[in-house]
Amino acid sequence: MTQTLSKGWSRRTFLGAAAALPLLGQGEPKRIAVITTVYRYLSHGQHMADRFLVGYPHNGEWHKPDMKVVSLYVDQKPEGDLSHKRADEFGFRVYPTIAEALRCGGDKLAVDAVLIIAEHGDYPIDSKGQKLYPRYEFFEECVAVFQKDKRAVPVYNDKHLSYSFEKARRMVSDSKRLNFPMLAGSSLPVTWRLPDIELPLGCHIEEALMVGENGSDDAMDFHALEGMQCMLERRKGGETGVRAVQWLEGEAVWNTAWSKDLLVAALSRSDTPLGLTVKDGRTQDLLGNGELRRLVEKPVAYVIEYRDGLRATMLNLRGALKDFNFAARVKGVGLLSTQFLLTPEPNVTYSACLMSKAEEMFATGSAPYPVERTLLTSGMLEACHRSGAEGNRRLETPQLAVKYQPPLTPQHCRT
Repeated sequence: MTQTLSKGWSRRTFLGAAAALPLLGQGEPKRIAVITTVYRYLSHGQHMADRFLVGYPHNGEWHKPDMKVVSLYVDQKPEGDLSHKRADEFGFRVYPTIAEALRCGGDKLAVDAVLIIAEHGDYPIDSKGQKLYPRYEFFEECVAVFQKDKRAVPVYNDKHLSYSFEKARRMVSDSKRLNFPMLAGSSLPVTWRLPDIELPLGCHIEEALMVGENGSDDAMDFHALEGMQCMLERRKGGETGVRAVQWLEGEAVWNTAWSKDLLVAALSRSDTPLGLTVKDGRTQDLLGNGELRRLVEKPVAYVIEYRDGLRATMLNLRGALKDFNFAARVKGVGLLSTQFLLTPEPNVTYSACLMSKAEEMFATGSAPYPVERTLLTSGMLEACHRSGAEGNRRLETPQLAVKYQPPLTPQHCRT
């Protein structure tokens, strides 16, 4: 649970003390604590922490952050764990608790930034189909240290904030209460786009559709929702929140009110159509020959009704393709579509695009895009899963009245 400030320390006093204390290592490399669920080959922990250990390709060059991983907490150590090998190679320690990792074994906060990566590992799945990663619990343990030690540092949280919107909202509230920068989310908003498009700021979006490489749980669906959200937030007036959601499945997906031309535009960007293309290499029209319905055994749609009247749909067409593709009809412009490029293993350089944003926040003390995007997307994901668990009924979502403005400049990789 979130702890209160120590007796005699008001919020104003806490912020004043935090501002008065210089960052540790000022003029030296920033010191990073990594808090993760697992650290093994191809886990998010490995992909992301390794960027700060060895560097990464960025804008056509090799980039080594002027930062140093000084401590690591790993919640689970399955077969193939790399944590102690990395610690021995790069000279940091693996600590048994989050508090010890943030204090580097001492009695005061001893890092300049925290990287929370709670993805992968053996965790339960709830009745709605959401995996119960301890992102909120990890974050709150960091907040407890910040409060006790009367200093706070920037925090990056990988993927959605929590499976619970209420917990996610508390996380954002704590970051604002203690006045530390916070960034969260997935790689889709910052990876390359094919073609490289950005919706005009302040445009009038009439309808939007996202089709993705979606799995059987919520992990890939979050990618698709956040990729869609980073496009839609640029509409006139900025983001105003979500009025209602609905989970549809089976035949209802094909009969719902999304426009066929949007699906055609999105599918036209895919590089990974399955079925006959995989069998003998032919180019195919997934819609024209009925292949799409044959390939997708369990179609699912997330229908999102925004508070300003926009309607958007995320299609989980598992079995038909293996990439993420977006399309929108923009008034005065027409149809725009793009693929969110996910580069292959083992390097997965799209995660380098994401870590460049975490690095930017750690270096500048300012998040390059609002954490409210991830807050809203986390809430959409939970609400859609709840709709599915409750018989696919339409759910009003007054709690998702999340308002924010998008970043003024493009944040995705372009070179």
